[in-house]
Order: sequence, then structure tokens, then C-alpha cells
Amino acid sequence: MPRPIEAVIHCAHLSHNLGVARQQAGGARVWAVVKANAYGHGIERCFDAQRQVADGFACIDLDEAQRLRDLDWRGPILLLEGVFEPRDLELCSRLHLWHAIHCEEQIDWLAAHKLQQPQRVFLKMNSGMNRLGFRPQAFRAAWQRLSQMPQVEDIVLMTHFADADGAGGVAAQQAVFEAASSDLPGERSLCNSAAVLRHAGTPLRGGISLAADWVRAGIMGYGSAPDFPENDAAHHGLRPGMSLRAKVLAVQEVPAGEAVGYGGRFVAERAMRVGTVACGYADGYPRLAPTGTPVLVDGRRTRTLGRVSMDMLAVDLTDLPGSGFGSEVTLWGQASERHGAALLSIDEVAHAAGTIGYELMCALAPRVPVRVEDAAAS
Repeated sequence: MPRPIEAVIHCAHLSHNLGVARQQAGGARVWAVVKANAYGHGIERCFDAQRQVADGFACIDLDEAQRLRDLDWRGPILLLEGVFEPRDLELCSRLHLWHAIHCEEQIDWLAAHKLQQPQRVFLKMNSGMNRLGFRPQAFRAAWQRLSQMPQVEDIVLMTHFADADGAGGVAAQQAVFEAASSDLPGERSLCNSAAVLRHAGTPLRGGISLAADWVRAGIMGYGSAPDFPENDAAHHGLRPGMSLRAKVLAVQEVPAGEAVGYGGRFVAERAMRVGTVACGYADGYPRLAPTGTPVLVDGRRTRTLGRVSMDMLAVDLTDLPGSGFGSEVTLWGQASERHGAALLSIDEVAHAAGTIGYELMCALAPRVPVRVEDAAAS
């Protein structure tokens, strides 16, 4: 019998979340961002659900792009970081990829490359993130150079907001972007998930909104709120793309004053029932999750106790007399239907562990079996 743990991918929720992005973005087209193997969900597992709504797929490397073409996707694919060496341009041509241009070296490679067909590029401005892109004062020269190259069919103008999910907002970077590019022709792609959810309707010069022509639906597509804890996923109308569920392997009756787990970090304050769960940090659950991290047992909320082990963790069953050996434990996401499909936000679990939902999704271990729940089952 397999170890009783599984991750469930909710396909109907993935489609729903991209629908939220489309609704928020007005008339803009939607990239489904599938970098990091679709944020740990699996490109192949998510593809059918995402292609029902998305206008294109955005990824990081050529392997991800090849996998999308192997799935018979014939629409747009964007390499968000562009190419990493000159020969990558050959595969861009063969796979008909669009790619970001964020530095002079990439322009040099493109200028030296002989193409059968010109390519669409996304020229990236560093409007304040200071990660990738041309600084505002160099952006126009980069655009002019690209616009004169026979290798370039079209130029989309792009930037990335550093604090769309926080108090800083987008105003400062928006002003920088507009000052350096407002009179340049071409489509725009500015909004990541946080900007889609919080700022997509902000007006730009020329009568269009910040959503502009393309929005990049990353973490929101998988049901996580980029601005948690200020807002949770339910506030934005998002549904979990992944649920991690396990079972209780054993129950211990622990007297008051005895410790639980490695290092004795938790000491029972009263006589307690403690469940041992088939999930640990080798499955991708955060090792630093402290006592009190929320879990659902049979759809009811309780807490973890003590340190997380490699293969197991402890949960408090004291006030759940009906739960015990074999009970379902939802580590994050949605409990099964027999337990009312109760929800536990991945963001809440991540916050308790001092991290973010993105990391938990991407950290799901290969040893965890994954079941894909199709739209009809959702």
C-alpha cells in the first residue's frame, strides 16, 4: 500500500483563477505563467485547464517551451528572461517563441543571428525593480536599435512591478515607465498577479488601463493571494490549485508535562491526544513551521505540535474526539468532499512558517503522489 499522502491538482480551479485574471484585466490578453514547472503543479497536469482560458503561456527556459509545444500548443509562448546564449535563438525560431530582451548582450546575439522569419520581442525596462531590464535612460536607444533590425518583427514594451502587492504600489514605477516610453509604438505588458488584482484599472496615458495589452497571471493562477495577509485568496475570488493531504498514522495519549517530537520543543500543558501524520519536510512541508501552524483534520481546524520531522509531523487531536487513526489531514488547500471541502489557505500555512505560498507550491517533493482532479470532479 502506498504511503498515505497525496497532492491533488484541481483543474477546474486553475481555469477559474485565470478567469478571474481575465475579468480583472478587462480586454487585456492573459499569459498563464508556468515557470518552475507551473509553480510546482506540473505543466502537463495544468495544461488542459489553463489553455481553456489563457491566450498564451509564459515560462523561463526552453525545456518548458518545448514541453508546451509537445502538448500541441500552437499559440504564443513567451520566454520571460529571454535567451541565455546565442544558440538559444535557433530553438526560438524553430518553436516560434517570443522572448524578452533585457540587456545589450541579447540584442547583440539577435543582431548576429540569421533568421528565416523575424521574431516578436518583449523589451524590458528596469523601472525600479533593479533586477532585469534597461534603465529608463537607455530604453529608447534599445528600442531604436531593435526597431531597425530585420530579425525583429514587433516590439512589446514590458516592465515588472516590485511592490504591487504592498504599500508602495505601482505609481512610482508607472510614472518612470510612461516617461520613458509613452510615445513609443507597440503593445504593453506591465501587470503581474498583484498588479492585476489591485491596480489593473489604473489609467495609463493614451486612454488605456494599466492592464494594457497583456497581463501575466502567475501566482494568482494557482490560487494564492500575492498580498496575503492583507487579503486572502477568497477575498480575490481565487480557489486553491493544489491541496496536500495525508492521514493520521498513529495516536498517542500524552500526559501533561511530557514533550512531543525532536528536541522536546512542545510540552503538553494538559493531557492530550496527539496524532502522527504521514507528512514531513521531505515531502515539501516547511520544516520551520512552528507549533500552532494550522491544519485540517477531517475538515476541522486544529494545529501542529513540536518540530516537523523528515517523514512525519504531530497534530493536536485533543478537541477532536471523533478523529484518530486514518483521519484525513489537509496540510493546505481543500479537504475532500466528504469533509465539506473545507479550505485552508496555503498562504496561511506559509505565513505561519515565515515564508510564502509560492515556496510551498514549488517545494512539493517528487516522492509525493499527485492526483489530477478534472473539471467534472470539481
